[in-house]
Amino acid sequence: MKTNKLFLFLAGAGILFTSCEKDELTTSSEEEFMSTNSEVPESVLQKIAALHFNPKGAEVGKIMLPDGSFEKTYIVEGDIALSANQLNNMSTSNIQDKQYRTNNLVSNNRTIRVIGYTGGSQALTSKQRTALQYAINNYNALNIGLSFTLTFGTSYSSYDIVVYQTSNGQAGGVAGFPANGNPYKYVQIFNGMEQYSVDTNEHVMTHEIGHTLGMRHTDWFSRQSCGQSGEAAGSDGAVHIPGTPTGFDSTSIMLACFSANEDGEFGANDITALNYLY
Repeated sequence: MKTNKLFLFLAGAGILFTSCEKDELTTSSEEEFMSTNSEVPESVLQKIAALHFNPKGAEVGKIMLPDGSFEKTYIVEGDIALSANQLNNMSTSNIQDKQYRTNNLVSNNRTIRVIGYTGGSQALTSKQRTALQYAINNYNALNIGLSFTLTFGTSYSSYDIVVYQTSNGQAGGVAGFPANGNPYKYVQIFNGMEQYSVDTNEHVMTHEIGHTLGMRHTDWFSRQSCGQSGEAAGSDGAVHIPGTPTGFDSTSIMLACFSANEDGEFGANDITALNYLY
């Protein structure tokens, strides 16, 4: 069974990326967020494709934060949250093939402080806490220019990444890309992951943390891991990482979809990519 990384509780049905100026985008985005029946216009799909995201299935919605509040965001490729500001500022230059990263990365030679949330309905389960520890171990074992610490609790404001559960009955997770040299702060893990093994939970958490560090889906161009195929999205938006393959890599932890029998470990090319970046 192949499972999409993201099954969001989405509000609305439109994507808000346009080719207009930043201030205009902010205004139109707010209007489309408030619409209950807006469709993704062709100009928006072109914007998504120009940034080398797969435009199929793109939606606009909201994610629940650990404190129960909601944040409006755009969801592309199933499990990637992007703000209007990020989409306006992402570069489309110097783009090739795979493995892929965004043009936004985390500042190197630093410690990333991660907290697993333990409060109320957003709390990670015992299985998820174990999986998160394994995921952090995966990154520390790389000996790259980033080191990671992990604690558990509810006071998350001072941490770089907070990992928490969303009780929506689905499987998968959602995260976003770095900004201003910092990792994306919020990593949602859906409570449907409880039906999967610790290793599969580890896989999803390692994958979502990969997004917070700037890693793209390895198969963004076709979503082959989801049973899809088709044309590539062009040559404008995902930066190829030297030393990694340019075809489908079935071993990558950054594939768009996962199976019920993942081992939770990096593939060899994932390790090559992260060592190159950091």
